[in-house]
Amino acid sequence: MQRFFPVLIGLVIVLAVLSSCVFVVRERDAVLVFALGEVRETVTTPGLYFKFPPPFENVVRLDKRLQTIETNDPERIQTAEKKNLLIDSFVKWRISDPRLFYVTFGANDRAAVERLQAQIRDALNAAVNIRTVKEVVSNERDTIMREILNNVADRAKPLGVEVIDVRLRRIDFAPEISESVYRRMEAERKQEANRLRATGTADSERIRAQADRERQELLAKAYAQAQQIKGEGDARAAGLYADAYGKNPEFYSFYKSLEGYRAAFAGQGDALVISPKSEFFKYWGQAEGQAQPVPQR
Repeated sequence: MQRFFPVLIGLVIVLAVLSSCVFVVRERDAVLVFALGEVRETVTTPGLYFKFPPPFENVVRLDKRLQTIETNDPERIQTAEKKNLLIDSFVKWRISDPRLFYVTFGANDRAAVERLQAQIRDALNAAVNIRTVKEVVSNERDTIMREILNNVADRAKPLGVEVIDVRLRRIDFAPEISESVYRRMEAERKQEANRLRATGTADSERIRAQADRERQELLAKAYAQAQQIKGEGDARAAGLYADAYGKNPEFYSFYKSLEGYRAAFAGQGDALVISPKSEFFKYWGQAEGQAQPVPQR
């Protein structure tokens, strides 16, 4: 047994040396291989790799996955109107150059996060300070995010960091200006409502005036047509009367007298103060329709 003990110890030492010469790179890792304190190789492809045992070579692992920076407290940013906004944002980033990232921050991701947060704060101030509250909240929100992304990405690239996206998650008014902003928004909405009411009233008056004008035109045209038709009818009736009078003047006179009697005695209680021997009663009492001679005075 004592004869195999040195062999066992030697085998353990050999296995330890061999294990120190092998390292595995996972999909999420970027591995820096150091040779006597200097970076000899950067490995980002997953697989099994070999190296010299320490202290000749050692490895440092960095996380190359997509990471998120979220602000714990909203940033207080001042607009061009000197009004404070509370802006909550988040950033997506990852290590693009492991060697450069290690030279800048070492293996400490926290230092990289703090540097990026400072850069984001500066870019956010630069983009918001030149805009009004309305532009930041609604009109130019997408433009602001693009400006911040371009600004931070350019400043982070020399650090070995790639900034993928920047988003403004929430924008709130600071408590001291919320009430004044709400009052102004209410006044703007009332002004817009009054403008729409005035426009609607003007449109309704215009439509009514146009309808009345068209109505008057239609009535005038209808009245003219009615008068024309009536005139044509009167003319035709007059022609018929003239023809009838020409054929039998005595019958025409008798017929007109009947119409006069009908009109004179149409109402109950009517009374005529007239001589029975007047021209009006020349056919009165004549069944044959012969005119009674009117006595001469």
